[in-house]
This record gives sequence, structure tokens and C-alpha cells, in this order.
Amino acid sequence: MGNSRFAFCNELFVGQSLEQMCRSLAALGYTGLEIAPFTLKDNPLELIEDDAKEIAENIRTWGLEPIGLHWLLAQPEGMHLTVGDSAIRQQTADFVIHLTHICAAMGGKVMVWGSPGQRTFEPPDTWGTAAERAVEVWKQVSGAAEELGVTLALEPLGTVETNFMTTAEEGIDLIERVGSPACRLHLDVKAMSSESKPIDQIIRGTAPYVAHFHANDPNLRGPGLGEVDFQPIATALQEIEYDGWVSVEAFKCPDGPEEEARLSMECLQECFEAS
Repeated sequence: MGNSRFAFCNELFVGQSLEQMCRSLAALGYTGLEIAPFTLKDNPLELIEDDAKEIAENIRTWGLEPIGLHWLLAQPEGMHLTVGDSAIRQQTADFVIHLTHICAAMGGKVMVWGSPGQRTFEPPDTWGTAAERAVEVWKQVSGAAEELGVTLALEPLGTVETNFMTTAEEGIDLIERVGSPACRLHLDVKAMSSESKPIDQIIRGTAPYVAHFHANDPNLRGPGLGEVDFQPIATALQEIEYDGWVSVEAFKCPDGPEEEARLSMECLQECFEAS
């Protein structure tokens, strides 16, 4: 895998102009940009497809591809996947279907469903009840995604963040329940680090389902900037012939986003070239 499939998540550059961010990332060798909708509008419901097309054109002028969306439910407040109130779940489905249209208008191909706080269930609800409600929402979104050529990528996250869909195995179980070719699996290194299995083993075991990949570390920084060894990860991704994006999702940048992006790229290049 060359630099052609390395992307960066844009929220780390909040405060900079689109031009500044794209110039920096392109100069470092990234060719993809993954976007959090709330960085485009405080209320992403206000985004229209013409906005999305214009933003995508600006991104492409720098040699970057707008690859898709993540942090889908961060804003506006009130969205939730598993809550008992069916009106809230329907509102959530409708909102993400709106984002699916925005993603498609940008030319994006993937939407990462993470948002741990907006899927956590509370007693007396059970995991099974939460699963039924989530699948109901995901079936609606997947139907729209399938028509638009977008993949909904479900992101397992660790138990420190949520109590629902905390392992890749649970993610696959839910994907099977949804039963749509547009509903696949997203793997995140930070999240997989909390599982009992080695990360490279998880990658190999989920190969038929994986549609997208986030490179980061449990310390919330980019790849190579914590304790996780990325060489086995790169080797496993190449062994399963993963041809999707490897997108850096860092949450901290003590020396600034450009330096975080530079060091992350160095790690990715070294590991993938050695595999």
C-alpha cells in the first residue's frame, strides 16, 4: 500500500481554514480527507448538497479526495441509536440518511458510525433490546446508503466509551442482522487495543467485513506515537489484501496538527513499505 490510500481526519485542524489544512496534508503525502460533519456546520442538518459539492471541489484542488464522514452523531444534540423513544431513533435515522446524501454529494464512499455516547444503553434496557433498536435504524440508513453507493461502516469501541458494540465480533453479529451489502465493519486501533485478542488477529479474522480503518493509539495520538507496534498491523492489512483507506484519527496533537500528521505519515510509510 502506497501513500495513495492514506487519509487524515479533519477535526484535529479545527481553527484552520480548509485551504491551510489541505495544503499541509497534501504536502505530507496524504491523498484522502475524512470529515466530521460538525466541522462544516454547527448543525449538519443545515448542510445542503450544493454545499457538499463546493467543499469537495475545494478539497480536490489540493489533490485530496473527500473519502467520507465520521463522528456522525456529535451534533446536533439529542440523537441516539438505542434509546427507548422511537421518535428519537427515527429522528436519528433521518439525520444520518441526510448525512448519507451529503457524503454522496461530496463523492465520499464511507460513513463511520462511532458516536459511543449516542448508542450506550441504560438499565433496564439490555444489550439484546439495544441491538434490536440499532438494527432497525441501521436497516433504514443502509437502504439509503446502498442506493447512493455509500458504505455504512459500524465502529466497535472499547468498554471505557460505551456498553454497546464493544468488539469486532459484536460488530459482525450486528452487520449480519442488518443484512445489507452497504453495512460493513470499521476497525479502529485504539478500540481494538481494548480487546483480548491481538490486533493483527482481529484484522485477519474480520477480513471479509472490513470496509474502513482508523490508525491511532490508545493514548489518543497518531500511529507510532504510543505503545502500539504498527508493523504487525500493516502486515495483517496487506495479508488480507485490504484496499481501503487507512485514515489517521488522532485526538491530541501536543506539537500541533501538522506535526502530528507528519509523524503519523512517517510511521505509516515505514510500516507499510516494510510489510
